[in-house]
Amino acid sequence: MEIIILGCWAPYPKGGGACSGYLLRAGGLNILLEAGNGSLSRLREFVDFRLLDGVIITHLHHDHYLDLFPLRHAVEGARREGKRSGPVRLVAPSFPDQAYQELACYKAAYEVTSIESLTWETLDSGLQAQRLDWGGMAFRFVRARHSVPAYSIAVEGPGKFVFSGDTARTEELVKLAAGADLFLCEASGLDSDAEYLRDSHLTARQAGEIAGQAGVKRLVLTHFWPEYEPAELCRQATGGFGKPALAAVERVIYKV
Repeated sequence: MEIIILGCWAPYPKGGGACSGYLLRAGGLNILLEAGNGSLSRLREFVDFRLLDGVIITHLHHDHYLDLFPLRHAVEGARREGKRSGPVRLVAPSFPDQAYQELACYKAAYEVTSIESLTWETLDSGLQAQRLDWGGMAFRFVRARHSVPAYSIAVEGPGKFVFSGDTARTEELVKLAAGADLFLCEASGLDSDAEYLRDSHLTARQAGEIAGQAGVKRLVLTHFWPEYEPAELCRQATGGFGKPALAAVERVIYKV
């Protein structure tokens, strides 16, 4: 399993950067996880969009799904040219309804599945998650704590990869991340931002604390406020984790 960082900034990018976007390669599939502004351009450095098998969006905020609109034109054009046979599978929350319905209308580009329609599963930890089996991998979705309906995701196949999505701290996230080989976790702010972020995002130190409690093997931070230096966020996350935390770097490939 490979996770390629396409973009790691939020809610707007540094010059030359991109907002949230990650390419997951596993089980013979190419899956775009988040499609923030700038991520489609970066995606094309690694894979032909005509070979994209699917897209997963954790929540419908612009810095996580805006590039679905140019991707729509790319897919529709490829189909008209006979260079792609069908739409891209798109898995996303069904709320806010207006945003979801707009995406669902692009039937030539997307075959849309709502996360809420997926089958429920109770894990050994007692955690309840919604499950999608895809390419020999199990994708499990757990509700995050954010300003709109949002999800954290675990992917298990050859190893275990967990992505926090945008969320404040939840015990469900600690359970979901338990024993992960790679935990990609949002770190939206510094210690001084804790009060401002408390209902919808994590500070870097909180990300580290969750990683430590979950016993993850590697912690990679992402979703950086573009006016902050990732090195300082890593320092604070390391304090919470108890071992070194890494900062996501665009174009870097992480293997699980």
